[in-house]
Amino acid sequence: MSERDLRERIAMHGKSLFDRGLTAGSSGNLSVRLPDGMLVTPTNSCLGRLDPDRISKLDHNGNVLAGDKPSKEAFLHHSMYQARPNEQSIVHLHSTHSVAVSVIDGIDPENVLPPITAYHVMRVGKLPLVPYFAPGDERLAEAVERAATLSHAVLLSNHGPVVAGKSLDAAVYAVEELEETAKLFLLLRGEQTRYLTDAQVADLHERFPS
Repeated sequence: MSERDLRERIAMHGKSLFDRGLTAGSSGNLSVRLPDGMLVTPTNSCLGRLDPDRISKLDHNGNVLAGDKPSKEAFLHHSMYQARPNEQSIVHLHSTHSVAVSVIDGIDPENVLPPITAYHVMRVGKLPLVPYFAPGDERLAEAVERAATLSHAVLLSNHGPVVAGKSLDAAVYAVEELEETAKLFLLLRGEQTRYLTDAQVADLHERFPS
């Protein structure tokens, strides 16, 4: 896919995510890895109104090669790519239900959401919780990089999910699945639940290796 096609696809997915309420205002950012760097949505931009020509292009050192000033969270994408060399795209959202789960006291920091559905296991898998850091704190990048060695999806405390995929489509589908599973988890709190068993989860991993 050409760089032009990737720019158009970022704008298309950004609008879809915004229109469905998965991100609000100027929150959230998307990126795609390139041979010479990455494309990432600009700072203070609304994902619902992205101009493909103004999407930022950065080299491997974070220097701007084209487009507007990049998202101030571009460093999160760089850290995730460092930890996940085979992933080609990253989506970071402030999606409501995922953020709500991230602030619940006592959730398992090693794997935040239980295996409610097969598609969560297949598309998201293990979801570690990254401790809270203020926006722009460089320690957040280090924490994300550590967590990303264990999983292609992480949840930032009091902030939102960061999900990598082998394509932009795959990353978007995974973050959508994560948000729906977070919604289910919140709906089921206080109810007797029947999650997938360890054996069922292992069978899914065998049938659908990532």
